[in-house]
Amino acid sequence: MHANHKRTLTLSILLVLALVSLGLFLAWDLPKAWQWALERRAYIAGGLIVVATSIGLSTVLFQTITANRILTPSLMGFDALYILLQTALVYFFGLSALSPWEARGLFAVEVGIMVGFAILLYALMFRGGRTSLDLLLLVGIVFGVFFRSVSSLLQRLIDPGLHAALQDRFFANFSYVDKNLLWVTTALTIGCAAVMWRKRRIYDTLLLGRDISVNLGINYRREVIITLVLIAVLVSSSTALVGPVLFFGLLVAHLSYQLMRTDRHAWTLPGAVLIGITALLAGQFILGQVFAFNTALSIIIELFGGLAFLYLLLRKGGINK
Repeated sequence: MHANHKRTLTLSILLVLALVSLGLFLAWDLPKAWQWALERRAYIAGGLIVVATSIGLSTVLFQTITANRILTPSLMGFDALYILLQTALVYFFGLSALSPWEARGLFAVEVGIMVGFAILLYALMFRGGRTSLDLLLLVGIVFGVFFRSVSSLLQRLIDPGLHAALQDRFFANFSYVDKNLLWVTTALTIGCAAVMWRKRRIYDTLLLGRDISVNLGINYRREVIITLVLIAVLVSSSTALVGPVLFFGLLVAHLSYQLMRTDRHAWTLPGAVLIGITALLAGQFILGQVFAFNTALSIIIELFGGLAFLYLLLRKGGINK
């Protein structure tokens, strides 16, 4: 119980930090026309919370079912598929296809294609008897390379001006959130999070491995497929909302493991979410107040996330649990 008290205290501190970051982001240095500014900040904060929740949950659970703490859902090629979709739209229809007026339709198409790709991939990989996660990861990496290659080819064929405008779509944008898309993404995230939380004890069992899970009465294949579909929905919706984020999930998941000092999902899942919310809100606040948005938060996140990836990769035994 003493260890659980420490974890409860840690979660409480993380919650306070997240609330303080939210308060500073919303209320600091409001202009005279504070109603409009507060509303805009509230939508941005909502988007950051949704993205942090989606990425934190999906990364922790992806690492659970793959039994590897350096893997992230981006290995399945979601970010590469997103870039390919953006590039193909500009190539065939011009920048008008990415206009705010088409945002809702574009969001639905992108999420539908990415989730459909994931379900098709899972169906092909798991249609036999034994679940092959290693083969799934390998096929996902191959598809990611293929998507990037096609995107690179199309980018070389489009007008240089269109290519320059398209580059902004390849990095996560945390400074603007479409409020209509935010409600849809929030609903999807809440639904997936509720299912994941109900299955948290099943995920604890999955950590023991396939054979032990089956012996304990868990339908391993079904739980893995359901979890992968939920991960696909979370990653696809958050990517379509703000853009691709590669290493942020790895960073928050690893920090959650270190702070919680346990593999139990009742602690690691909320820990990863709260760390992600604090990082995004505090990071966006500092960039706005100190650096006047002279750099993008996504670049800083990818820098530290990439360093964390290298650290885990080079550390002795870092690729295993």
